[in-house]
Amino acid sequence: MRPLVRLMLRGSLRQIRHVAAVPYAEARGPVAEVYAQARREFGFVAPPLALHSPAPETLVASWLLLRETLLVDGRVSRAAKEAVATGVSRANDCPYCVEVHESKLATLTGADAYGRLADWAASSEADPEAELPFDADQAPEILGTAVTFHYLNRMVRLFLPDSPVPGAAFTAGRGPVMRLVARAMRPDAGTIVTPGAALGLLPAAPLPDQLAWAKDAPAVAGALARAVACVDAVAERWVPEPVRDLVHAELAVHDGTPLGPSRAWLSSATADLRGEHVPLARVALLVALSPYQISDADIEEFRALHPDDRELVELASWAALTAAVRIGASFARPARPTTPAPH
Repeated sequence: MRPLVRLMLRGSLRQIRHVAAVPYAEARGPVAEVYAQARREFGFVAPPLALHSPAPETLVASWLLLRETLLVDGRVSRAAKEAVATGVSRANDCPYCVEVHESKLATLTGADAYGRLADWAASSEADPEAELPFDADQAPEILGTAVTFHYLNRMVRLFLPDSPVPGAAFTAGRGPVMRLVARAMRPDAGTIVTPGAALGLLPAAPLPDQLAWAKDAPAVAGALARAVACVDAVAERWVPEPVRDLVHAELAVHDGTPLGPSRAWLSSATADLRGEHVPLARVALLVALSPYQISDADIEEFRALHPDDRELVELASWAALTAAVRIGASFARPARPTTPAPH
């Protein structure tokens, strides 16, 4: 591996903003277990995963989502899933994720065959009736990957810069560097990423009705169900109910579509909250609905009340996943062909 790429991977966790990721050598318990699985099955501990490490439960939930949708060897190829990841990241204006997953897609066999799938993923939030470039058997993995990246894009917009390539890297060298990084995003030699093998990291939970399209793929359904239940339970422990109710109410109106360019909507949405709830609600609503509008001042106001890294990650994770589930509920999916009745 070339020196710049090796340096990038070694120092990539320093890119994370607002919180301090747990270094690999200091990881213990669930964090260490997720890090070890990620290095074995993904190639390295990527910043979009590591940014969750101050909150171990949300780290495990995010790993289950990423692993059981994007990484496993299932009915849908890795190239198809990377096309979905790229398209969703374009829809959410997440340049970091676009650069990573577009580069990975370019290294995979048959990448050129998935242009329609990437286009669908880029427009699926706005046009749920768009023609579907996949069949009913593929739907759980395709739609599950889309939900995962509607979640991860929101977390990345808050906690990571616009590019994984260090700012000092010259423009002409970005493409080659990213191709080398993308080739590092692979399982260890001889490792098979078996569906469902990581589900035991979280207890079983019922699949939300909004994501019923996943039920025919047990590993995808299990990851979604466990992740949602875990993240919801964490939020219920300390995020005030009025804040959670407001986020659900605003998502019901906006369905996760970006707002702006003005932030007038945010002041209007939080007008009826008590003072100490406002900074939490502002961060949660921005993550869910308009992550590109988050400012350092929003984070500073939140941290004045909740200085622990864990709480910022947990609040952002809950808001991002709640928005992603809401979007996932609106996905169109292909009907299964009907079997003619016997004569």
